[in-house]
This record gives sequence, C-alpha cells and structure tokens, in this order.
Amino acid sequence: MTRVPVNPEILRWAMVRAKQNEETLSKKFPKIKHWLDGIEQPTLKQLERFARVTHVPFGALFLSRPPEESLSIPFFRTVRYEIPEKPSAELLDTIESMKFRQSWMRAYLQRIDAPPLDFVGSHSVEDDTEIIVRDMRRVLRMDEQWVKGIYTWEAALRQLRNRMEEVGILVVVNSVVGNNTHRKLSVHEFRGFVLVDPYAPLVFVNGGDSKAAQMFTLVHELAHVFLGEEAIFDLSNMMPASSKLEVKCNEVAAEFLVPRNYLEMNWDKHSEIIFEVERLARLFKVSELVIARRALDLRFISKEDFFRFYDRYQRRIREIQDQSKEQEGGGDFYTTTNLRIGRRFAQAVMDALRNGDVLYTDAYQLTGLYGGTFDKYVEWLASGQH
Repeated sequence: MTRVPVNPEILRWAMVRAKQNEETLSKKFPKIKHWLDGIEQPTLKQLERFARVTHVPFGALFLSRPPEESLSIPFFRTVRYEIPEKPSAELLDTIESMKFRQSWMRAYLQRIDAPPLDFVGSHSVEDDTEIIVRDMRRVLRMDEQWVKGIYTWEAALRQLRNRMEEVGILVVVNSVVGNNTHRKLSVHEFRGFVLVDPYAPLVFVNGGDSKAAQMFTLVHELAHVFLGEEAIFDLSNMMPASSKLEVKCNEVAAEFLVPRNYLEMNWDKHSEIIFEVERLARLFKVSELVIARRALDLRFISKEDFFRFYDRYQRRIREIQDQSKEQEGGGDFYTTTNLRIGRRFAQAVMDALRNGDVLYTDAYQLTGLYGGTFDKYVEWLASGQH
C-alpha cells in the first residue's frame, strides 16, 4: 500500500478552511491524529477522500506550505473589524465558480458575435443619483410604479430578475455552494457580489436572505453594473460601507425601489409610524428597514423615531430568525435549480449543447447537474413553465 508524503500543516490548513476539527474528521479518518503528528502518512485514496470532505483542490494537498487565499474582488464591509476577517471557503469557492461560468459565457457570446452591453460602466459615482436611476429604468423598461399590481415579494423579485436577464445580465440566487446543501452561505458574511464584464456581467444574491432583503441587494448589485465596479458586500441592516461607491449604490437602490415622489404621495403623516412603515413595505416590496431609512433621509420622521423603530425591528427580526429559517425556492426542485444556475446562463448552455459547441460533460460541469437530473432540468426549461 503506497503512502503519500504530505505536510501536516497543509492538512491543518484544509481542516480550518473547512471548519472541521480532528474529532469530527476522526470518524471518517481514524488515523488522522497520526497524519497530523507526522507518525504516519495517508494513502492516495485516503488523501483524495480527505480533499473531497474538506472541499479543497486535491493538488493543494501537495504544497510545501499552506497557500495564502485572498478575494479576487473588493469586499466592502458595513462593520469595520480591527482584524480583517478571512473569507470563508464557501465564499471563495462560490466566487471562483461564478468566475468560471462568466468566463465561459463571455467566450460563448464573443464566438456568436454578440455585441458588448453598452450600459455596463456607463455611469460613475460622480453622476447624479436620479440620472443613474432613470437610465436603469430605461434599460430595464421599468417605470417608477412597476410594482403596482404585483402582490408578492416573490413575484416582484421574479419580474426584476427576468428583466435583468433579458438585457444580458447573468443573475444567480443561491444559499449554498453549488448544489451542496451541507455548505450553506452565511448572510452574516455577505449578501451578494457583482462580477463586472462588458459581455456577461454577473450578479449573485445570497438566497438565504429574506425576499425583501434580496430585492434591495439585487438593485444594489445592478447599480454596481451600471457603475462598472465589481464588489462583494454584506449590507448589514441594509446599510452600506463608508466608501463613496457603496454609498452611491445604496442611494441608487433606494431611489429605484422607493422613488422620492412616489413615497411622498403615499406617506400618511397622520398614521402611526410602525403601521405606515409596514404598509409601505408591502406596497414597494422592500423591507421595513428600507422604508424607515428612506423616510428618515427624506425627513418624514426624526432620528428618534427611526431609532425607536430600529430597535423594535431588530428585536422582531431576531425572534423570527430564532423561530424559523426561510427556505430558498419554496422547496421546488426546478425553481431552486433555475435560481442557482440562472435562466439566461442555462439557456446559453442548452443552445451551445444543441449546436455542438459543448459536450455533455462540459454542460454537466457548467451547470453542476449530471445525468438524469440534467436531462429533467433541460426538459423543464424547454417546456417554458418557468
């Protein structure tokens, strides 16, 4: 039986990265203590399994020392930490996966002579917020009252996602790494990120978030596309980091979702603030916090009123989170899969498959679906039920 020499420090790095310890891993690898102490070396098969369990590239286990992993795009955090937090393996792996998809999509679009998208990077942070919002509405063909007549957050989100995909933006909503339900994405770490590209801009929304919060994140990401700046952000409590870029993106998102003049028309100053915020959150399909913050910015309420609301809102949110966790995609396989892959991206892969531009093995890798599961999803996509 051939043993493979491996640096114990590499094994420890993989364990920390995967948030696993010696005790839990010893159930799958009884000799792991010997490996870590350098007393014994694993076999090739054991090492391959270790790589799968800890979600690290197999080749990384042969390095002489642990690699320095860093994010390839800026991370704008709302809260400033004295010691910067290391990005989780889940976030790192998700970004790399999305970059792989984006790279394929860009090459595919260039191969079929698709033109670049003229709205990507068409504005700067120096531009007036209302001008940026008007341009976003023009491109998406969505006026100030686009949510009128839409009765649920899910329906509003679906319409916004569809319009974004129709104009060429890849939209992915997922709460786990790929299709691995054991690797959840933390909303506390990030709410979304943007990968900017003139052919295939991609926005990713953490599907573990509430539908109301996802709405704001989606438009915040859309603002990044128009400003041509990619980033990851946590948007803690819907508030941006202190950078000029993040402040601008939040202003744009707030005006897009809750237009000043429309809010002025609908705000009832004689109503109790808590009831008015709840009513308008349902009307605009955003979180109550977005409405309250918008009302404060427009001086419809005082700072004292806002912070009283904020304290009550935080308590209620904590109670809801303690009681239950919102399930992504409503448990429906096809809906969830479509969100995780993105309708526009999936359709491009299917077209390339039909035209012989990609093999089935490539399509499996691009979508994360294999065999019969892939075939069922293709049939559902072709049926137009989405």
